[in-house]
Amino acid sequence: MTRAELTVEDYVTGVRSGDRAALGQAITLVESRARRHRDLAQAMLLELLPLSGKAHRVGITGVPGVGKSTFIESLGRMLTAKGHKVAVLAVDPSSTRSGGSILGDKTRMEALATDPNAFIRPSPSGGRLGGVNRATRETMVVCEAAGFDVILVETVGAGQNETVVADMVDFFLVLMLAGAGDELQGIKKGVLELADLIAVNKVDSLGVQAAHQAVHQYKNAVHILQPPSPNWMVPVVTCSGLSGKGLDTLWQKVEEHWSTLSATGEIAEKRRRQRVNWMWSMVEDRVLDAVRDHPEVKGRLPDLLKGVDDGSLTVTLAATEILETFGVSAE
Repeated sequence: MTRAELTVEDYVTGVRSGDRAALGQAITLVESRARRHRDLAQAMLLELLPLSGKAHRVGITGVPGVGKSTFIESLGRMLTAKGHKVAVLAVDPSSTRSGGSILGDKTRMEALATDPNAFIRPSPSGGRLGGVNRATRETMVVCEAAGFDVILVETVGAGQNETVVADMVDFFLVLMLAGAGDELQGIKKGVLELADLIAVNKVDSLGVQAAHQAVHQYKNAVHILQPPSPNWMVPVVTCSGLSGKGLDTLWQKVEEHWSTLSATGEIAEKRRRQRVNWMWSMVEDRVLDAVRDHPEVKGRLPDLLKGVDDGSLTVTLAATEILETFGVSAE
């Protein structure tokens, strides 16, 4: 049965049964930018929404070369061995030239990809702000409705991906390397401010003294930053994605964070705030699409682009004309 022939009931039944093919089809539906799929996807999500919301939502980012994929595979395998069902949503940066995407995470996490209690979904960012605005949140709903109780969202690339991911998860984990002086220069202060935990990875390749020094440096960095919650002191731990060392302790911190902030009501309030932010990001996304697809805007665009290119028109005036052509007053 092709996607066009599937009904809302077909999608919902397939997802609820945990059928992996149905899960993949449902995610493809919510990722589709085709207008004919939009209403179907939303009808499906309305049915699935009451089944979601019970999973640990963990965002993972890190400096280049920190070993995110190896770490996530080891963490995922540890969690499935403990009886969890783990979904990994890896956001790949779309090419600004072709719009294509690498989508390589299944090849980088071969063992986890074949685990019956794990599901890996690499999704192109589509070049949108932060890379994950549009469909990742809806994909989380689908995976939770399918019974996955741990959702790991990996940011791939840099820039505003981290900020957007932090606004859709309960716990934000930042992976770092030893040699804090260099790494602190290579990662934005704002990312560390979002962290609920900092993990120094690849500890197997460090000496004991180097590991302790790295932890001390990151603890000092955390000390001068505003913590994400008044009820949570951001821990700094060491781990190894390659050997699995320290992953048990790390996950204990995730569960401790969940228990602490659930008891204070912060998790519920955070998710409520995230849903509001999600709504506005969807409004911005739809408005941008509507402006770009407007026939009169399309007709004016070549002349406006030429004017911006040759300097005969300022960017502000060009933007103003686009908005006024679309029917929005620039005043």
